[in-house]
Order: sequence, then structure tokens, then C-alpha cells
Amino acid sequence: MKDQAINQYQQNSVLSASPGELTLMLYNGCLKFIKQAEKALESNDHQTKNETIIKAQSIMTELMLTLNREVEISQKILPLYEYIHHKLFEANTKNDKEALKEAFTNVKELKDTWIQVLKMQKEGHLT
Repeated sequence: MKDQAINQYQQNSVLSASPGELTLMLYNGCLKFIKQAEKALESNDHQTKNETIIKAQSIMTELMLTLNREVEISQKILPLYEYIHHKLFEANTKNDKEALKEAFTNVKELKDTWIQVLKMQKEGHLT
């Protein structure tokens, strides 16, 4: 019953979120999966490592696919998303902790920047 209530709450959160909030949720999910992959890699749980990195890669793919290519900044963000996706691939295929850490750092910086953008937008500094 409790799990069902949590799932319903999460579903409602996604359905009622703005596009900006959805992007933030994607960044948070990606960071969560990278952290889980890091723990799995440390404990030699290769199945969990693989599954969680694939989830993080799927989020990066979603972010790439939903970029508005007509906005100039998208042309600068896309290569970064591709780079993170590649680092996740490296981490998965080579069990490379450093590649995983680099992916995490880059996603964290994107998330922190996005939080500032949302804050500026809320304050009316951006349209």
C-alpha cells in the first residue's frame, strides 16, 4: 500500500512538473543512477553496475533527444551530453571508476547550472 502511494505521488509529480522541473528531475535521476553504479562497481556487482549505467545513459539520451536544436545554447550543450554518454559507456565497458566520476561531476555541474537558470526564470530575469 505504501509503495503504491509513493508511486502515485511520483507519477503525479512528473505529470504536474514544468519542462524545467522535468529536466531537473532527469539530472537528479542520472546522478542517482551514477552513484548506484559507483557502489555496485566498488562491490564487484557487475549486473547492477550495468543496469544502473544503462539507466543513466537512457536519461542522457532523453536529454539529447529533447533539446530544442533551434536554441543556440543547445548546440553547446549537445556535445557535453554526448561526452557524458560516452564516459558512461567507458565506465560500463571498462569498469572505469574515473570515467564514472567524470560523468557524475559533469552532470552535477549541469544540474547546479540548471537550478540557477530556474531560479532566475522564477525571479523574472529570464523569459
